[in-house]
Amino acid sequence: MSTRIAFLKGHGTQNDFVIVPDPENALDLPAAAVAALCDRRAGIGGDGLLHVVRSAAHPEAREMAAEAEWFMDYRNSDGSVAEMCGNGVRVFARYLQRAGHVEAGDLAIATRGGVKRVHLDKDGDVTVGMGRARLPEGEVTVSVDGRTWPARNVDMGNPHAVAFVDDLAHAGELLAPPPVAPAGTYPDGVNVEFVVDRGPRHVAMRVHERGSGETRSCGTGACAVAVAAARRDGADPEVTGEASTYTVDVPGGRLMITEYPGGEIEMTGPAVIVAEGEIDEEWLRAAGL
Repeated sequence: MSTRIAFLKGHGTQNDFVIVPDPENALDLPAAAVAALCDRRAGIGGDGLLHVVRSAAHPEAREMAAEAEWFMDYRNSDGSVAEMCGNGVRVFARYLQRAGHVEAGDLAIATRGGVKRVHLDKDGDVTVGMGRARLPEGEVTVSVDGRTWPARNVDMGNPHAVAFVDDLAHAGELLAPPPVAPAGTYPDGVNVEFVVDRGPRHVAMRVHERGSGETRSCGTGACAVAVAAARRDGADPEVTGEASTYTVDVPGGRLMITEYPGGEIEMTGPAVIVAEGEIDEEWLRAAGL
C-alpha cells in the first residue's frame, strides 16, 4: 500500500464518514485498516468509511459501470462490508461534486444495494432514490433492559427492525446490539430503530447500526422507519394512491422521506464535507498499512 493516502471527512445529519478517494481501486483496505481509520481516539474517526472507486475498476461494480461511473465501496466502522448507507450516499455525492467529478443535478452511484439515483440540489440538500422497501413476513421482537416491543421487519437493501416506543430513552445506551427474536432472523445482523411520534407524519428515532453501534443518523433506517410508520398509520401509497411523506428527526438533524405509489422511496437531507488532508505516514506504518 502507498504510504501517502489522501482522505476527507464528511457527515450527513452527523452520521460521519472517512472518505478515501481511490479511483483505480489501487488501495488494499482490510477490515483492520478500516477500523483503525474509523477509531475516534486513535484514528480519524467515523461511523463508516466511503471508499471512492470507479465502478469499472471494482469487481463488485463492473456490471454497473454502464449506469454509474462511481462505486461507493462502503464499510462499517468495524471494517465489515455493508450493502448500503443512505447518509453515506449523500456524502459520497457531495464529495464527487467537490472533487469536480460531477456538477449539481442528477447522477447515478453504484452501491452493493444497486444503482442509486441522486440529485444534488443547488441549495445544498441531496436527494437519493433509495429504491423500494421489502417487508419480510414473520413476527419480530426487540428487547432492552427487560422491556420487549414488537418490531416491523423492513429491508432497504440492508435489514432493519423498527420498534415504536413511548420514550426514546427506553432504547438504553445502545452500546451493544439489542436482542432480536426469533434468533436467526437476521443471520448477518440487523439495524434496530426505536421510534416515537412527534406529530402527524412526524417521528423521531434512535438507531443501533450493525457494525457501528449507536449513530447520530441512519439514512436507510430513516426510510425503514417512514415505511413502518406509514403502514401503521394506514398511509400505504400502494393502497391510497398518494405519495406519503414523513419527517424523521434523528439525533443529528432531520430527514424527509417520501414513498411514492410505485414503491420508490426518496430521502432528502444535508451532506457536508468538513475537512481534507493526508494520513500521516508514521501512523500508517504503525497501523500496519
